[in-house]
Amino acid sequence: MRVTMIGTGYVGLVSGACFSDFGHTVTCIDKDAAKIETLRHGGIPIYEPGLDALVATNVAAGRLHFETDAREAIRTSDVVFIAVGTPSRRGDGHADLTYVYAAAEEIASMIEGFTVIVTKSTVPVGTGDEVDAVIRRANPNADIAVVSNPEFLREGAAIDDFKRPDRVVIGIEDDRARAPMQELYRPLYLNETPILFTQRRTSELIKYAANAFLATKITFINEMADLCEAVGADVQQVAKGIGLDKRIGGKFLNAGPGYGGSCFPKDTLALSKTATDAGTPLEIVQSVVQVNADRKKAMAQRITTAMGGFATGKTVAILGLAFKPNTDDMRDAPSLDIVPALIEAGARVKVYDPEAMNEARKLLNGPVWCEDTYDAIEGADALVILTEWDQFRALDLDRVKSLMATPMIVDLRNVYDSATMEAHGFGYSCIGRTGLPLPELIERKSA
Repeated sequence: MRVTMIGTGYVGLVSGACFSDFGHTVTCIDKDAAKIETLRHGGIPIYEPGLDALVATNVAAGRLHFETDAREAIRTSDVVFIAVGTPSRRGDGHADLTYVYAAAEEIASMIEGFTVIVTKSTVPVGTGDEVDAVIRRANPNADIAVVSNPEFLREGAAIDDFKRPDRVVIGIEDDRARAPMQELYRPLYLNETPILFTQRRTSELIKYAANAFLATKITFINEMADLCEAVGADVQQVAKGIGLDKRIGGKFLNAGPGYGGSCFPKDTLALSKTATDAGTPLEIVQSVVQVNADRKKAMAQRITTAMGGFATGKTVAILGLAFKPNTDDMRDAPSLDIVPALIEAGARVKVYDPEAMNEARKLLNGPVWCEDTYDAIEGADALVILTEWDQFRALDLDRVKSLMATPMIVDLRNVYDSATMEAHGFGYSCIGRTGLPLPELIERKSA
């Protein structure tokens, strides 16, 4: 099949590369000429493990192309995907659909013959109806079927998620779209992947409901972590104990500083706004949004408390800036709350992330940008593990201690444990478990 992907952001580029690897001929379109030129020369504008090799293989095979002019690609395509951004709209939190509708209007003037138009972007319920209307207003003779096909890609594991998904959701109103969509995903049928055909509005809501549920699960275990600290329980054991229940499952039960990223923050907010407008407010989701925002803001105070209650004149080393490992995505990352708050409190903040430094420089003012892990740690009064990159899971703790001004580790991802920290002579603050306050450690060692 011939496929056009409008937008070469995270979703568009990964989806386009994977569809081409399925054997389809894919043209990825973007108005950013510099980005297209980069892609043509083998550069990848985002960090996603394995994506560079996948793109290179399919470009070499002649199945994957990058263009700024969409006309010829759309004219000859069987399926056209809209994979543009839907950020939170300033002022009210609704999804900003400006780019989606602009893409639909542009597509309308280029269609020839029956074409399936697919919204891959995350969009509120009813957006497909409006996309259909926009195209028909712009081109009354357009022969189209508008489909909803939401993505469920985890950053850092997106290629595997696309090729071995838990499910594929396809929302249609025109039965003519069924056969092209089945052919598009034919390799997954061979793998017996569940493919759910449903109504378009239902498909749009499935995406939001899934993200809201996962965000709720994260927020729930974070609140349980606070309770564990108060009563002397271990949140990791609590998570394991409830996660073994098959009705609950163990995923998304890792306590931490709060969720971030490209999906959960904006999608929970957009769903909440949509529900309120529909007269059915989602009080649980509204609480999740607020609790998560408050949690990220509270993490700076947790770090300050671990240093004895004040940050002025202290040096804090932050390891990890991206919202999760294996990505350079800084959108709504906890670091965007924590780093500025520490600097405002008078701390000197040194930062390092294996992949997100360039993106972080665009969003953070004032930290010391470090060359590597141990460069960040040198001279620190507190070492904060903020993103659980693999390279932070096996630090040379003796070297770490020798470099630090004060041996205090604040582990916001529960990578280590108190016994290990005590054996190496550290104070240790963690999430939802018993830590090892630095003052007690110093007293025991001096006794």
